[in-house]
Amino acid sequence: MLSSVTEVFVLDFTRERTPAHSLGTSAVLDQSYNSLLEAIIRSSDDAIITKDLEGTITSWNPAATAIFGYQPEEIIGQSVLRLIPERLYPEEDEAVRRLKAGQQIAHYETTRLTKSGEELHVSLTISPLKNEKGEIVGASKIARSIGQQRQLDHARLQLASIVESSDDAIVSKDLNGIILSWNRAAERLFGYTEQEIVGRSVLTLIPEDLHSEEPVILSKLKAGERIEHFETTRLRKNGQRFEASLTISPIRDASGNVVGASKILRDISSRKQLERSLVQAEKIAATGRMAATIAHEINNPLEGLLNLIYLAKASASSPEEVVSYLSTAEGELARVSHIAQQTLGFYREQGRPVSTSLADLLREVLAIYGPKLKYSDIQVHSHLEEVPPIVLRKGEIMQVLSNLVANAIYAMPGGGQLSVSVRTIRREDAAGFPTQGSLIEIKDTGTGITPENLPKIFDPFFTTRGTVGTGIGLWIARQFIEGHGGTIDVKSRVDPSSHGTAMSVFLPSQNIPN
Repeated sequence: MLSSVTEVFVLDFTRERTPAHSLGTSAVLDQSYNSLLEAIIRSSDDAIITKDLEGTITSWNPAATAIFGYQPEEIIGQSVLRLIPERLYPEEDEAVRRLKAGQQIAHYETTRLTKSGEELHVSLTISPLKNEKGEIVGASKIARSIGQQRQLDHARLQLASIVESSDDAIVSKDLNGIILSWNRAAERLFGYTEQEIVGRSVLTLIPEDLHSEEPVILSKLKAGERIEHFETTRLRKNGQRFEASLTISPIRDASGNVVGASKILRDISSRKQLERSLVQAEKIAATGRMAATIAHEINNPLEGLLNLIYLAKASASSPEEVVSYLSTAEGELARVSHIAQQTLGFYREQGRPVSTSLADLLREVLAIYGPKLKYSDIQVHSHLEEVPPIVLRKGEIMQVLSNLVANAIYAMPGGGQLSVSVRTIRREDAAGFPTQGSLIEIKDTGTGITPENLPKIFDPFFTTRGTVGTGIGLWIARQFIEGHGGTIDVKSRVDPSSHGTAMSVFLPSQNIPN
């Protein structure tokens, strides 16, 4: 506000100036001073207006024209009531009364009228003007439009209300990870009051084993990136861990520089528990379907076995027939054994996870299948890097690898090439965070999987191997790999000139199997 220069409003901007050469030195200085004040008034962004005690406007600066729309010649000499809505005329009477008493009215917010009749929110500072004798002869008014400011204030209040009434925790922090704001939902979710947590590190809310997430989040925020629906684990005041979904956005200053971050956090423990319950229910249902399938599959060879044993007993006098029947029975028993082995694979290994070399596991699997690979005229190309050991359930991963190699052998009945490799890689997980782990690839030059069958290969009981397969091998493999925090993927081609299947398994280095 320019209330400190209100004494200049006794100047008459329209009167003729006396040439400087006809004035004395003191008069010249006065004129220079008045010219300076006039320049300040003309360049002000606030409307600066003077009036006499009858309410007649006596001066009008360019900002007043910009704000109210009147040119000086249109408004000087007119009543100040032209700028005041009729319902607010009593305000003017009160202002005049206070001015005559020598009082200043500072930063008074009210409404005024523009030339077009639009109502405008303004902040007024009104000061009495005195003549050389100290008598009050008028008033100066400094008017600043605050319509936009009031809209911004309203928007801020509305935003603050939304933040405070949100069911999601909304937290802000600076680029050092220091918490700056904390809404009521955050207080309910974490158990900390605003006074307890603001000013502390956000690491207070993150389990120690997940502290490595924060530097990655901060680096993404500094680059202006947004992180949406990132699922992780957070820590309550009482030490209880809970599952949460985070959306993290950069906060920018007026120059567009990232200065902090806002976090919207939702407790998804109930949803995740429901998902796990649904998965478990599906597993139970799948187990029932599998049991029915296995009962049907085993029943046929068992009926054959009973019949063969009966025939063998009836042919006791003919050793050659007995041997033939028993040979056939042996084949049926092999079928039962294969089904039983596949079925046992559904049950998770109960032993403790151990640190294991994946390269050694692959060598062991290739050694087991060595004779069959040689018999099937399949050439093996292996590239097994000595990757860092991973904590895993050895039996489960052994079964996965055995299943993948067995499938590759089946896909190449006329021979072919099998490529097996393991190496360390670094890639981003679903939330965009870098993860280091081991990638196992098993590729064959077999017949390939048709595009319509490719999406189904991990479904339980889906098989393209007729009566040979049970359709649960790859389904079990995916359960085991995902239980280790990893992924299993497939690519396949059936083009006659370039066919085959590539299975890839990624196991993260830091994961502890659940």
